[in-house]
Amino acid sequence: MYNKLSEELFVSLRDGQRPFAVILGCSDSRVPPELVFDQSFGDLFVIRLAGNLIAPGVGGSIQYAYQHLGTSLLVVLGHQGCGAVKAALAAKFRRAKHPERIRQLVKLIEPGLEQIDPTLSASEQLEAGVEANVHWSMHQVMRAREVRQAFRKKGAVLIVGAVYELATGKVRWLERYSNSVGGMASL
Repeated sequence: MYNKLSEELFVSLRDGQRPFAVILGCSDSRVPPELVFDQSFGDLFVIRLAGNLIAPGVGGSIQYAYQHLGTSLLVVLGHQGCGAVKAALAAKFRRAKHPERIRQLVKLIEPGLEQIDPTLSASEQLEAGVEANVHWSMHQVMRAREVRQAFRKKGAVLIVGAVYELATGKVRWLERYSNSVGGMASL
C-alpha cells in the first residue's frame, strides 16, 4: 500500500511536516491510526502508548505538534477490548496482580475508572472502561497548564474523543471540546 507512494510525496515531506491532527492512541497493533483514518505519510502526528494514556512526555508531544507544526485537532482514540484498560479493571475489581511496569500503566488509568459500576459484567465494565479512559485522557490534557497555554496562543483547537470498534472497523465519536478565546468549553 504505502510502498507505491509517489516520489513527489516523499520530496514534499523531506523538508518538514504539517500534520492536520494529533492522534493519541493505544499501542494495540490492530488499531494503526493512519489506516483507521485512511491517511498517509505526513497527515497525522501519532502518539501511541498502551491505553492511550497521558504519561510523562505526552503533553510535551501534543504541545510540540500544536506550537511547531500548526496542528489544531487532537483525537484521543481508545478501542474496544483494550488490554491496558482490562488490566486496570482486573486490578480494581478482582485485585489482579501485574508486573511492575504494567502496574505503572494501571495506576495511570485507574483514576478514570472511578465511576465504573462494580455490578456490571466484565464485558460491560470493559466497554464502559474504554470510554471512561478516553474521557480521562481528554480531561488530563485539558487541565495541563502547559497544554492549555499552548492551546490559547493561536486560536481555536478541537479535542475529540473516539473509540475504534474492532468488531465493525468503525470509529464511534464521543464528546468534543474546543478552546475558544474564553478557554475550554464543551461543544
